Amino acid sequence: MDDTWRSELAEFLAIPSVSADPAHREDVKRAGEWVCDVIRRIGGTAELTPFGEKELALGEIPASHDGASAPTVLCYGHFDVQPPAPLDLWESDPFELSIRGDWAYGRGITDDKGQVWILLKAAQRLAEAGALPVNLRFAFDGEEEIGGHTIVDYLAVDERGADAAIIFDGGMLRMDVPVLDLATRGLIAFDVKVQTGERDLHSGMYGGAALNAIHVLVRCFGAVLAGADGRLPEPLRAGIAAPTADELAQWATLSPGSEELATQGAQPLDAKAAEEFYVRTWAEPSADVNGIIGGKPGIRNTTLSVHASGELSVRLAPGQDVVTIGRAAERLMREAAPAGADVEIRWAGSPPGLVQPDAPAIRLALDAFERAIGVRPLLTRSGGTLPIMPALADKGIPTILTGFGLPESNVHSPNEKFLVRYFGEGIDTAAELFTALGALPR
Repeated sequence: MDDTWRSELAEFLAIPSVSADPAHREDVKRAGEWVCDVIRRIGGTAELTPFGEKELALGEIPASHDGASAPTVLCYGHFDVQPPAPLDLWESDPFELSIRGDWAYGRGITDDKGQVWILLKAAQRLAEAGALPVNLRFAFDGEEEIGGHTIVDYLAVDERGADAAIIFDGGMLRMDVPVLDLATRGLIAFDVKVQTGERDLHSGMYGGAALNAIHVLVRCFGAVLAGADGRLPEPLRAGIAAPTADELAQWATLSPGSEELATQGAQPLDAKAAEEFYVRTWAEPSADVNGIIGGKPGIRNTTLSVHASGELSVRLAPGQDVVTIGRAAERLMREAAPAGADVEIRWAGSPPGLVQPDAPAIRLALDAFERAIGVRPLLTRSGGTLPIMPALADKGIPTILTGFGLPESNVHSPNEKFLVRYFGEGIDTAAELFTALGALPR
């Protein structure tokens, strides 16, 4: 990374584009303008474009030759960052690029400004050499860190589309072990409220005879949680797209699930949880109670509570449908509630995303990585939820989801860092990837 590029990255990181803080609203927009300026300097066109209540940095760089017949590749990333707090744990200014040893530090250097910058510099290299074989479209947003859906709404009405998409907003499994995430799980969030009477009651006078709202809530949640085999009830398993034999073979080479759990200080859910770790977290649905409110916790108050509420989330496996699973989960919870309980259930969700491992874009990406850094990526999945993945799938756009972050990159934490040599290797890989995708069928 030469001094010119280093100063450019430092300029980007210096913009405190914290989307969660309304006081930084203009800084978020300024970061979007910065991205547009870079695209224009490369020779493309770009504008920070209002869309709904927020803005997107939308831009284009045409193929160097015969753009009318060249494939189109859409690049996505985000220019907003997490809040830097707690500031006293940072060893350097979070909005100042600091290089110490093998690492570069700064808020957003991995998630996602540094990786957006890598894509832009790769595009610049090829464009300036007259060697860009694809038409590049850019759609970057400034609300990923607060769960915004502007990019999803934009894709829903975008009629131009693309032949493939690239997202550099991920990381390696471990140092020098790149991955392509073929899938993300969906998410349905349930808010449940229970009322079983007019007022709380004396448990000595009415316990065992009157309904307790907390008990009802626990029964409702229990109806959708995993059984002794670690699997959700059958109605919540509808539509699962099972992993391929190739995927399973690659997952078998990863570190044992027992190590993954132990590293996090977690205890296995059941006897087979460690053995089935990757299948369960990447290719199976799961349900978790996220919170319960009821009674008077911390105070020994021997009352029978008639009000209780709680939150439950269901992660959807690739292939599953939000409405189908949402309705099934609601039905199971209502059936579990006894007569006389008033149960209110509200829910909303985001679908899972899935890219077929034999998609031409994936095969070209695997080869490009191997040529650029000498390592062929593993085909993995993400247990998390990324709404843009299904939005792109709905448009028939296969997505290459990858990145150069590392488990030790301190993403969302103080002293966020990025391995310095991965800037050069990342640019080499992105340039090779753009080049390879010139062979996409149209």
